[in-house]
Amino acid sequence: MSLTAESVWNNCLEFIKDNIQPQAYKTWFEPIIAVKLTENALSIQVPSKFFYEWLEEHYVKILKVALTKELGKNAKLVYIIKMENTYGNKQPFTEKIPSSNRTAVKSQDVDIPLNNKSPELRNPFVIPGIRNVKIESQLNPNYSFDNFLEGDSNRLARSAGLAVANKPGGTSFNPLLIFGGVGLGKTHLAHAIGVDIKDKYPEKTVLYISAEKFTQQYIDAIKKNNRNDFIHFYQIIDVLIIDDVQFLSGKSGTQDVFFHIFNHLHQNGKQVVLTSDKAPVDMQDIEQRLLSRFKWGLSAELQTPDFETRVSILKNKLYRDGVEMPEEIIDYVAKNIKTNVRELEGAIISLIAQSSFNKKEITLDLARIIVEKFVKNTKREVSIDYIQKVVSDYFQMDIDTLQSKTRKRHIVQARQLAMFFAKKFTKASLASIGSQIGKRDHATVLHACKTVDNLSSTDKQFRKYVEDITKKLSV
Repeated sequence: MSLTAESVWNNCLEFIKDNIQPQAYKTWFEPIIAVKLTENALSIQVPSKFFYEWLEEHYVKILKVALTKELGKNAKLVYIIKMENTYGNKQPFTEKIPSSNRTAVKSQDVDIPLNNKSPELRNPFVIPGIRNVKIESQLNPNYSFDNFLEGDSNRLARSAGLAVANKPGGTSFNPLLIFGGVGLGKTHLAHAIGVDIKDKYPEKTVLYISAEKFTQQYIDAIKKNNRNDFIHFYQIIDVLIIDDVQFLSGKSGTQDVFFHIFNHLHQNGKQVVLTSDKAPVDMQDIEQRLLSRFKWGLSAELQTPDFETRVSILKNKLYRDGVEMPEEIIDYVAKNIKTNVRELEGAIISLIAQSSFNKKEITLDLARIIVEKFVKNTKREVSIDYIQKVVSDYFQMDIDTLQSKTRKRHIVQARQLAMFFAKKFTKASLASIGSQIGKRDHATVLHACKTVDNLSSTDKQFRKYVEDITKKLSV
């Protein structure tokens, strides 16, 4: 049987899968596409320069072994990097060739030169009239890597954050975009990166700012005819950290000025860190040229912490506060509050406060009362699994049928509705929704959401499906 690129790569994957952790395999090997096989050289396509560098640094040995088993000792691996732009060049163990799909976007950039270095430079963070160009970082020193506990849900984002802190502007993670739902630690991690950089590189100018405040400063600059000063100020920053970048949605003027600032910083080797409640692919009303820049580096998702991580977070919090608590109570809180870290810590603070103010011993009964009140007052977060169950029950089918490959119209519609509601009721990325609902890709989920919107406005029966399921999910 003649060898093909796919068959060789599939055999390599079988070997790799048996020798690394499932999560690592899913993250670093599932996205790779086998492109072509020429004699003893296998070409594979990877999504970004960062992706390629990570493989070279962490999995080069296992790739060599797997490929040698398939193609012999003269085996070569050729990387095809499909991306929009790249800086620097690091040779892999064989060779790297750029993709013909890469587009040269730099020629379209418009940059405003940094030509205002006088002490008159206006700093939007100081009171007008006071001559002061010292830039305070606006960082919270309480947010550090030490108290940002690592788990499966945040390992990639935390590792990338540490890499950026060790070498700001000198890694492929530029920009580093950290995204995820409410209370999962995006702001904490963003501050931790800045705090660590200030500690290691005190001479660097680090600035943390929310996208909302950045927008307000820009509006003020326009009112005072200070637009250029505003841009110049941000162009002297070495590490710019912008929180909740999705707030720029629909604000074309602010997006435009941020585009120029971003280009200047990036082209001069400065570090940009962004946080968002959505992945770039899910952001609405953000200009395409800006979204493409968000994808230049790494987008790392923070997910809901698992039980073990939740227990570690609680123990760390108690240790820092000098409070002792029985294991069974910690376990009870961790089992019953699953949504996010903020609520988890809030519940334990409430428990300590109740015990302290009312001079009550911290018991399991007291924990039950606190947790019950806490959960009641917290908006329930609907999971993708729960949505699939509700939709399956509504159409009287099992979940396996809903997730199957069948093209029967009523099953396809049920699957599209599950995807639509997963996007509406959860913070999960399109890729994550597709993966959980029948292993589809993000484009399928996007198509499903558009189809549901269209049918809802044209088909009376379908509109009733949407209304009925919305009521069931909103209970």
